[in-house]
Amino acid sequence: MEKKIIPWIVYDRDNAEEFLKQGAEFEAYGADELYIKCDSKDYTEKEEFLKASGELAKQVDIPIIINYKLERFEDVKKALYTGAKAMAVNAWDFMEDSLSVGAGEIEELTTVKALKEASARFGKDRIYLVINEKTENSLIESVKEFVSAIIVDNNWKDFVPKSELPVYIQITEPIQQENEAKDRSQELFKLTKQALLEENTLGILTDFSQREELNAFKRNLKAEGILVNTYESSIPFSEMKKNNDGLLPVVVQDYKTKEVLMVAYMNEEAYNMTVETGKMTYYSRSRSKLWIKGETSGHFQYVKSLTVDCDKDTLLAKVRQIGPACHTGSPTCFFEETYKKPYDDINPLTVLDEVFQVIIDRKEHPKEGSYTNYLFDKGIDKILKKCGEEAAEIIIAAKNPDSSELKYEISDFLYHMMVLMAECGLDWKDIIKELAHRR
Repeated sequence: MEKKIIPWIVYDRDNAEEFLKQGAEFEAYGADELYIKCDSKDYTEKEEFLKASGELAKQVDIPIIINYKLERFEDVKKALYTGAKAMAVNAWDFMEDSLSVGAGEIEELTTVKALKEASARFGKDRIYLVINEKTENSLIESVKEFVSAIIVDNNWKDFVPKSELPVYIQITEPIQQENEAKDRSQELFKLTKQALLEENTLGILTDFSQREELNAFKRNLKAEGILVNTYESSIPFSEMKKNNDGLLPVVVQDYKTKEVLMVAYMNEEAYNMTVETGKMTYYSRSRSKLWIKGETSGHFQYVKSLTVDCDKDTLLAKVRQIGPACHTGSPTCFFEETYKKPYDDINPLTVLDEVFQVIIDRKEHPKEGSYTNYLFDKGIDKILKKCGEEAAEIIIAAKNPDSSELKYEISDFLYHMMVLMAECGLDWKDIIKELAHRR
């Protein structure tokens, strides 16, 4: 079983943008999952953290584990509804609950009852327990049937071999002193290797400060015999057919919309850097040098896949594009149409999102006489009433042997449902992510 390398990110309400940026970069550099934490007990900050977590879950394609203070069942529900893989609950929250209410039995604590309810509702595989050296064995014994894994801090050597549950080990990165970056990296590598050699260790969590080193870090672990997932090219660049300048043309495509963004070129160094860093790196023919897409603009392209064609002379790169791909500010470099015949270009997979974007535009830029703006002006009660009416119309139409009426009623219902989604701050990514969990 592959061991996981999971960086953690601590949420800072004053720098929420950096929180999202770190998550995207960790994914690009090879993180297997993300562990995101909010240490605040303030209700408003916790809500802001959950909102940012939901945004991060939309932006990355690796699993997310959420850790923040547990007080009631709703806390777990909100965490998992962000799209997170699991919530990590702190053992000290149970003990704090015990002190605050003076409870005698662990099982009677409000927090433990919340844990039981969450485990029954969502499954214990989506609940982890975070412990430290002060956690009493009695607490672990009382709640272990409601969690699927334990997260333990640096003092793990006595605990892990005895654990009945699989374990993630938190390793705090050694503090970097001046001119000691190499020593810091070596110490972190040594601690990680020791932790991953434990049989029931699933992976490590660490505050990885040098994000760009993550892929190399994992390759070094693999070289030491630790089974980890590394991103490597299955076909060496030398086997690909280059042009007369020794370059390989690269067609770049948005990995979700499938829109072609640009065409560029790679030499062997650019190709290897792309694989190692997770950021698209090209060779500039005009400047005769390497360039990382987005290095000056911030409009990076994070690699999702690289596929060579049947002749091995062209590469297709599917990427997550940050901002516009074109230097003109256009989303794609292909925007000047030179020839077109009439054709039906309706894509059934994207039409719902296109309609939803129109609804969002109406919400942000109201238009006089717009029915959509009428619904937004009337508010949530009116929107809910319309959703209910359209659902009833579907039932009536479905009883009619002529199905042509039914398609109109379903379309009406979907439109009003999208208005409701916009009113409540949801989009299709939220829905698709939740449906994906249920497959």
